[in-house]
Amino acid sequence: MKSSISMKNIAKELNVSIVTVSKALNDKDGVSKELKLKIKDLADKMGYRYNMMSKSMRDGLSYNIGVIIPEHFLGDDKSYYFSVFKHLSQIMEKYQYCAILQVLNSEDESKVILPKFYYDKKVDGLIVLGQVSKAYIKILQNIEIPVVFLDFYDDSTNVDSITVDNYWGAYELTNYLIKNGHVNIAFIGDIYATSSIQDRYLGMCKSLLEHGIKLREDYVICDRDKHGKYIELKFPKDMPTAFVCNCDGIAYNLILKLKEMGYCVPEDFSVVSFDNDIYATISEPQITTVEVDVEEMAATAVKSILDKIKNENKSHGRSSIKGRIVYRNSVKKI
Repeated sequence: MKSSISMKNIAKELNVSIVTVSKALNDKDGVSKELKLKIKDLADKMGYRYNMMSKSMRDGLSYNIGVIIPEHFLGDDKSYYFSVFKHLSQIMEKYQYCAILQVLNSEDESKVILPKFYYDKKVDGLIVLGQVSKAYIKILQNIEIPVVFLDFYDDSTNVDSITVDNYWGAYELTNYLIKNGHVNIAFIGDIYATSSIQDRYLGMCKSLLEHGIKLREDYVICDRDKHGKYIELKFPKDMPTAFVCNCDGIAYNLILKLKEMGYCVPEDFSVVSFDNDIYATISEPQITTVEVDVEEMAATAVKSILDKIKNENKSHGRSSIKGRIVYRNSVKKI
């Protein structure tokens, strides 16, 4: 957003005085309703920065949106969720909103304690980025400000949610492995942890079913504990030839673990995953993965929450953003 736009620029564009522009932007008398709307519309299009304090007092809004991220999704500064938050913040700024980040620690989540900025009425809405507990979801459904879920959904609520098309992505990844000759395919992820992981697992199952391949129970490998912390991977005695991982971070760790065991990727095992974050490219070899359109997801979430702030009865339901497969060197034809 341009930061150098002044009232003088707006006045010149509309051939009116700076005083007229000032009165219009501050809702003072002396300017017709039609001209006020025209000036405000142009100011928004040109990227004029309002005096947010006076605007807030006038509208009864804080022009802040809270973003809650459970701490176990923020392993380090390479996290996919940090990238999503960055896009959320940048997009909100275009609408003259500020994003306030609250990392939800496990204690507050278990005790169902909402962020202080909610109780202090410092935010107009909440975006919850990353799945929280059922108890936390229940209380979020009944708070006084609009809420949007990002990167997960819960069918027991009527809260708007935005996710990537996890089902389709895993389905296509598994089809790709099968086309390359793989029939012994394992899934890595806790299928009870999040709606995203579960949908990715189900997408893989659909592909296997269509190709007449039975998924072995020991080929579903858990990657985290009940608190979302990564755990040591336990492999079956009869190893698969390929792994579908629920995210790039797990795929990266898997490849390192296999190397420690004396194996090579893709010579011994093929690996595919999700997100196309930094782990997919720093891995050796680089990982075939589903790229998530983070900017589109963030933009959809911001549009949804702003619509709900303007009209609390507005609902978009569940939105799904389709990803695309980025083919790299982690898959071998057998």
